[in-house]
Amino acid sequence: MASPSTLIISPQNLSSTSSSLFYYSPKFLTFPTKKLSSLSLTNTTAKPRPLSVSASRSLQALIFDCDGVILESEHLHRQAYNDAFAHFNVRCPPSSQPLNWDLQFYDVLQNLIGGGKPKMRWYFKEHGWPSSTIFETPPESDEERAKLIDTLQDWKTERYKEIIKSGTVETRPGVLRLMDEAKAAGKMLAVCSAATKSSVVLCLENLIGMERFKGLDCFLTGDDVKEKKPDPLSDSCQEIRRVRKRLLGGRG
Repeated sequence: MASPSTLIISPQNLSSTSSSLFYYSPKFLTFPTKKLSSLSLTNTTAKPRPLSVSASRSLQALIFDCDGVILESEHLHRQAYNDAFAHFNVRCPPSSQPLNWDLQFYDVLQNLIGGGKPKMRWYFKEHGWPSSTIFETPPESDEERAKLIDTLQDWKTERYKEIIKSGTVETRPGVLRLMDEAKAAGKMLAVCSAATKSSVVLCLENLIGMERFKGLDCFLTGDDVKEKKPDPLSDSCQEIRRVRKRLLGGRG
């Protein structure tokens, strides 16, 4: 559980139509607190207002998720999957064209299944196992099907890394400014994500820069915990409290 002075910024707490992280509303962000009364969060119909990280003395830490918060990434993952399908000429019967997941279908698939390999396995079970340059005819054995999915996922992952490193991907509007203002105001910063460490490190190094990355007070990923969710968040809150206590000389 986050402390009353910790602001957790996650995809579930952000408005899909908001273009900036500098606005808050009970409909957009969850503040698990009684001490943040100065932010006037009691009126659930109030219009979003600017949030200054230096405005509240009780706000001591901000915890960012990565995918969906620091960057909008789902369209990049979809592009990487479609590039993989085209590269290996993945064709599901009866189509003679490479598989291509459109935006609307991918959104449904992501919310229904999630996870890279489970998504493909579910799709192929529902729509028929494909032919490809990996297997000229649709794989029939569990071993062949596992090899197909592993090969596609590995190629997709490398393609996603190429996209992130291309210089064309940017953080969501307001993220870097929020981080800088929070740091300047003496707030602690953390990034926690259920994604793999290599993926998150790649994103942070390329998008927020090494200086901000090294300046984080806490950094946890799905590789650092036993359970993907909610362990990264829970552990990061505990680490923030330990850092704060150390900085305050053992108090609080």
